[in-house]
Amino acid sequence: MTNNVNDLSVRLSQAGIPLNEPTTPAQLQTPWFVRALQAFSGWLAALFLLGFIAMGVVFVVESPAASLGLGLVMIGAAFGLLCKARGDVLEHLALAVSLAGQLLIAWALVEFWNSSTYLWWSLLALQCALTLVMPSQVHRTFSAFAASLTLYMALAVNAMAPVAGGLMLLALALLWLNEFRWPGRIHDVQAWGYGLLIGLLVIQGLAHSGHSFAFWFDAQSTNAFAWSAPWLNAVLVALSLAVLLYKIPHSKTHWGLYLSPFALLLVSFYAPGVGQGLFVVLLGFAMGHRRVMGLGVLSLLTGIGSYYYWLEATLFTKALTLLVLGGGLLALRWALHKWMSEAENSPSTSVGGHGK
Repeated sequence: MTNNVNDLSVRLSQAGIPLNEPTTPAQLQTPWFVRALQAFSGWLAALFLLGFIAMGVVFVVESPAASLGLGLVMIGAAFGLLCKARGDVLEHLALAVSLAGQLLIAWALVEFWNSSTYLWWSLLALQCALTLVMPSQVHRTFSAFAASLTLYMALAVNAMAPVAGGLMLLALALLWLNEFRWPGRIHDVQAWGYGLLIGLLVIQGLAHSGHSFAFWFDAQSTNAFAWSAPWLNAVLVALSLAVLLYKIPHSKTHWGLYLSPFALLLVSFYAPGVGQGLFVVLLGFAMGHRRVMGLGVLSLLTGIGSYYYWLEATLFTKALTLLVLGGGLLALRWALHKWMSEAENSPSTSVGGHGK
């Protein structure tokens, strides 16, 4: 094969056709199974290291201040390892060390504040800081995922857990739609987006299984504004769709297109998981992002399943609601398609009597 390439190069040179050869050799990418083995090696080394450290510092768990100090030191050590890491072994080793430090900090905060609202808001602040600071895409994804769960728990303490889904969707819309605004941080934005999406899927999956992630707080938490949580979630989902429609470039838009946020508001109020999954599908389709679209389809199926097996309403009521919502969405899609076709074929948008 090499001889054939060399012969072809010689013949092209003799024919007077210049060849632009790269000045630097192309870098070979490591196969996925080799990277998976390196990641496993990093976690295995981290487990032995953490076990060795735990045997000598058992007394740290008994002191919240010592746990907090050692946790901060371990997170700092993980940050230093990530700055020097040039392979998957060190990166996952640093991730394991960071997780151990976060668990120590969480243990100290539990001793300080027990299970109050301050515990979850402080953990949310910690995860947001790690999401911004840590120089690793894997760590940023995990921190964004942990931040979504802590946000859910912080709102669940005040009986406002449904609002977490709407806030996460709004954050997803703002992140993915501004992905290319900061060229130097494209991979960071993608890591944050994937972390939030995975967190949303986990929350929906637990709701589908019939067990809320905050089952203890759902039973004991009270709030005078808890009745507004479903409405706030629906409004946030509709606002996310409005942001998506505003960011999509278009030359002329029919007024009927702006009915879609109101339709999604009704869907999200009666079936929150369906509205959330539908928005993620629309977001992935608008960006041309297959992974986001695939996760949106999974979220949509999970939302439909969790709503269909919801025990607080009869099967007939839920089936009828899904039928009406689906028929309304299909009718809106048909109307928008018809209106846009008429707008494209109108004389104001044609040149010389021919449509664009």
